[in-house]
Amino acid sequence: MPKLPFDPEQLPIDSIAGEAPVAPAALTAAALRQRFAVPPPWTPEELDESVGPRAVMTPAAVLIPLVERAEGLTMLLTRRTAHLNNHPGQISFPGGRAEKYDLGAAATALREAQEEIGLDARHVELIGTMPDYLTGTGYHVVPVVGLLAPPFELTAESNEVADIFEVPLAFLMDGAHHQRLSYVLPAGARRRFYAMPYDDYFIWGATAGMIRNLFHFLRA
Repeated sequence: MPKLPFDPEQLPIDSIAGEAPVAPAALTAAALRQRFAVPPPWTPEELDESVGPRAVMTPAAVLIPLVERAEGLTMLLTRRTAHLNNHPGQISFPGGRAEKYDLGAAATALREAQEEIGLDARHVELIGTMPDYLTGTGYHVVPVVGLLAPPFELTAESNEVADIFEVPLAFLMDGAHHQRLSYVLPAGARRRFYAMPYDDYFIWGATAGMIRNLFHFLRA
């Protein structure tokens, strides 16, 4: 994959989304189970990257792992290694392309989580899926949401994963932390996307787009 024609961390912030945070009562394991069991009417956000799919898209799935910590739910994320062909060095969910033997998106997400971070499926309670996400690199991604009950052990697959970390879900479910960025393509069109910096981690692109949809879903 060619090197990005820009450094997302150096782009100016166009604006802050700024929506009110999701209420704390909605950010519990019990509330999330109920929300996915009886989803409300809502509309996913149309993002630039998820527009104009290629003629042939590669099916894929990611796991959105929400960890049940004593201080509140966290979202588990990874930093990809710098030498990968697709999205090198970027923040992502555990996941990847579907294999023919996978019995659906959930199976793909769980298999990839096992391979990438050593997460045993017995620690994951699957509670639902988010709308499909089409990436500019040609992947048709199904985001699968799961609750993780500690204790569990993780081991990063050194060829793919440089770091595993957690971000408080309350931080991510606050529009005040959602930056709108953009850059101009060589053809002159402007591509817009979100970023959610947290400590030393710059969450942006497809991962931020999926987080935005979870945000809208929980606010609906």
